[in-house]
Amino acid sequence: MAKTRNADLAAWMKQRQMSATELAGAVNDTIRGFTGRAGTTSERTVFRWLSGENRWPQERQRRALQTVTGLSATALGFLPRGKHQTVPALPEVPDVRRRRFCSAATGAAAAAVTPAPAPRPSRVGTSDVIRLRDDVERLVALDASRGGHNTLEQAALAGAGEALSLQGQSATQRVRQRLYALASDFTATAAWSLIDAGQLDGAGRHLDRALTLAGLAQDSEMAMQVWNLRAMLARQRKRYPEAVAAAHAAQATAVVRRSPLHASLAQARVAVGLVHSGDSRAALRCLDRAEDALAKADPAGPRATWISFYGPAELYALTAIVRDEAGHPAEAEAASHRALAALPSSYRRNRAHTTARLALAQLHQNDIDQACATSGTVFTIMDGAPLPGRMRQLLGDFQRDLIARAPTARIAHEWSDRYRTEWSPS
Repeated sequence: MAKTRNADLAAWMKQRQMSATELAGAVNDTIRGFTGRAGTTSERTVFRWLSGENRWPQERQRRALQTVTGLSATALGFLPRGKHQTVPALPEVPDVRRRRFCSAATGAAAAAVTPAPAPRPSRVGTSDVIRLRDDVERLVALDASRGGHNTLEQAALAGAGEALSLQGQSATQRVRQRLYALASDFTATAAWSLIDAGQLDGAGRHLDRALTLAGLAQDSEMAMQVWNLRAMLARQRKRYPEAVAAAHAAQATAVVRRSPLHASLAQARVAVGLVHSGDSRAALRCLDRAEDALAKADPAGPRATWISFYGPAELYALTAIVRDEAGHPAEAEAASHRALAALPSSYRRNRAHTTARLALAQLHQNDIDQACATSGTVFTIMDGAPLPGRMRQLLGDFQRDLIARAPTARIAHEWSDRYRTEWSPS
């Protein structure tokens, strides 16, 4: 039978930016975890899996691969042979710490936010990096649905603490750098949760720490994330020159020079800072450059979890902000509609936020009735979940502009009476 390259395993490794040596090490570490002895998987073994020369790993390797990746052997592109054509599911290896972490992130048990540390092996490997990266992904997914909140911040800080605690164990230099990068990612996530919640005072301290950790990791991707958030924080504080400077710092990172996706986000962030500083022409030029860069990005290419939100929908949403602030509300409304059409359904918070922006653009065209109707759907989208502080502030801007434009209109007062308790802080 002709060899067929294992595209599924290759795609998983590319998504995780994992080398064959690292995957082999993770498999061997996992085998040691359930047998007491390290496995013998080598870099050559992984290459044979990738090439299709070995299409069905040994049982211990399959079990380890399932634990490392969270996927079955067949989902990873392996094909059973002979009597193994029907494959029973391998037993799952329980991960008590991961369940505690998820409980902390969802707020189901406050005491689980900082769980007691479990016994650790004397050596830290790639499997630990993968596990912590999965935790980051779960927090990002929670943020996309609900938005920033204090429990999310605490869960992220707990993750950063664990990543740093593993530095006390034996590890390769590459693993140490990845742990520092993960600690930076967790800490930046904690900062973002405060920014989105409208609790700005502590966000700056988290970002300072995250930038230090990104430096220790020598990771320009994480540095880009921090500067992007620093620009957002400065804009929330109405420190617009600082917002522009932070966005320019993001542009200067190495990842921007090699990635059109990151370059596009950096240009868009500069545009937002510039338009709030009063330089609309320069802002619109930056938007054009952001569009050009995004057109060059591979939409199916691997990307870090933190920037998974960015694509056409987010660029349209940022365009709506720039256009509205520049005095082009009709163009802002059109951009908001395009953003909503392109947003994945899982991004509930972003959908609600973009809808509020759409309502503002309609209001700024004096379409009072439509603006009030649109803004009311924000609460439907959030479906009873607490509104993040940043969204409450945006609805507060809407209410102030509504009263200013229609001070005697009955609909304006009805809107305030109906929604004040829903968007006001408790």
